[in-house]
Amino acid sequence: MRGGERVLEQLLDMFPGADVFTHVYDPDKVSEKIRAANVRETFIGRLPGARRHYQKYLPLMPMALEELDLREYDLVISSESGPAKGIITRPDALHLCYCHSPMRYLWDHYHDYKATAGTVSRALMPALFHRLRQWDVNSASRVDGIVANSHFIAQRIRKVWGREARVVHPPVAVDAFKPAGDVTDRYLWISQMTPYKRADVALEAFNRLGVPALMVGDGEMFDYVQTRAGPNVEVRKRLSFDELKRAYATCRALVFTPEEDFGIVPVEANASGRPVIAFGRGGVLDSIVDGRTGLFFHQQTADALCECLHRFDAWLPSFDPEVAVSNAARFSPQAFAAGIREALEFHSGHASRKVA
Repeated sequence: MRGGERVLEQLLDMFPGADVFTHVYDPDKVSEKIRAANVRETFIGRLPGARRHYQKYLPLMPMALEELDLREYDLVISSESGPAKGIITRPDALHLCYCHSPMRYLWDHYHDYKATAGTVSRALMPALFHRLRQWDVNSASRVDGIVANSHFIAQRIRKVWGREARVVHPPVAVDAFKPAGDVTDRYLWISQMTPYKRADVALEAFNRLGVPALMVGDGEMFDYVQTRAGPNVEVRKRLSFDELKRAYATCRALVFTPEEDFGIVPVEANASGRPVIAFGRGGVLDSIVDGRTGLFFHQQTADALCECLHRFDAWLPSFDPEVAVSNAARFSPQAFAAGIREALEFHSGHASRKVA
């Protein structure tokens, strides 16, 4: 259950009778709301090891999508961060694509993924990904309308697909988070501990300054962070939801180091009445107001973060938790639903269709 699944939940609220199509489905890993839907897999889900290693079947995914028979539907909504938009619809159907991001590993993050791939994968990637890029651009022309989850992603869509996209921010359960009166001096970092999230930048800054911090997340960098954390840094793989809400509401500030497509974590921190210290690129430019609900640093380095933490000490007395909570309210599920309905009306004139 991550951002894409939360978007799916909201779409199911909007269209309770919709059928859901996906490559791989594990009912034990999703919410009751998704389990209650009619979920169908492509043939990818029947391949050996697909539940754990579905990424290895990427070359087959375009074909799997094009094999889906969607002639029954006059409205299709695709939730795209892989090749979901590549389905084939009937000529009079409306296809709206909600894009979390064009496939990063094909485009601007290609060389990062290639550098960390195994020997065989690295040898195959140039020819294979060249063909996938062609398919990705061609399949974007099949879509009637595209909605991006941030202005950063709208710019990426314009660059790689040559299409314009409306912006509708993803839904955040802002009402689940509340400010607390007993704020501590401890900074909070929370995300997946994968290389591009740059947990190493936060860790080095916390260690260098000796400030108390809690770092939460799992992934291939967890052992690196845990073994290098100073006595001032607590490292956890995960928190319960109650623990998470408490951590947000009582932290001195959330430190956010990645360049994200949107980034739900900063919004949850603001909803909890706490400021955000963020790397000032990507989707966070939509969610955090520099100098009002947080501060930006502009180089993804420990030096830049340390300098920002020093500025933060002087700025914090001017921070107003109520302003942060009000800012977070812009990203509510209700705002998401209204944005999707406006996009559907723009492209079709009405939204009363049978949906997949």
